[in-house]
Amino acid sequence: MALGDSTVDGEGASAPDRHYVGRLQERLRTVYPGARLKNLGVGGATAADVLSRQLPQALGLRPDLVTLSIGPNDITRERSLWAYARDIEAILGALNRGTTAVVVVNLIPDLTVTPRFKGKEIEPLVHKRVVAFNEILATRARASGAEVVDLYGASRQEVPRRPELIGADGYHPSDAGYARWAELMWAAIEARIARYPSLRRSRKPGRARRLLDAVRAERCRLRRVERGPGLVPGRALRAGRTRGTRDGRDHNGVGSHSPRM
Repeated sequence: MALGDSTVDGEGASAPDRHYVGRLQERLRTVYPGARLKNLGVGGATAADVLSRQLPQALGLRPDLVTLSIGPNDITRERSLWAYARDIEAILGALNRGTTAVVVVNLIPDLTVTPRFKGKEIEPLVHKRVVAFNEILATRARASGAEVVDLYGASRQEVPRRPELIGADGYHPSDAGYARWAELMWAAIEARIARYPSLRRSRKPGRARRLLDAVRAERCRLRRVERGPGLVPGRALRAGRTRGTRDGRDHNGVGSHSPRM
């Protein structure tokens, strides 16, 4: 099961199987030939969208492996840190309580190494937000028992030396970029498989349904809550927007079924 934004949806890839989710499925099938994939990623999604639209579907499908890639749109749309933290905690908490899935979360790549922001006036402000949002993401993910993949550090080190990792739009990954993304994600997944050959634990009947109802109730409540103030003046990020900016656990298992991703 893949949750997230346009990078999950494959923006910038030359074909549906060339983004990182498709490549992960290929690798997973070498271990579990019957593994199935459900990709719920949507271009332009924020953490709030994952919580309200993608998570209910995920809980209902009872996955064994979940990848989560979300945050760039929260940054460019000037969402507040506290709102992002609230949504991430709710997503990871629901997955942890309502499924037996191994959850793998990637940190937000450094957006300022891409041509869209590099050398622009807003570069320092965007970088500050990337660092702050990643701190929240890493802290919440580790607290929930999820595996954390450091795309931030990798992007800072590798993209300046390998500009071909960024696609033609100057923001999303290219096929080569998605291949590298998949390598880093797979290392985390493979480590889990090595420790626990099956990607599942025993389930408690009805738990996913109860969590699904709870998520829906929380979604209704959040609609009534005012958002907190953003960290960066709105005009600063708006000035840097261009078309296309819409984007860019330790659970041991039992059983021998083919996992659902």
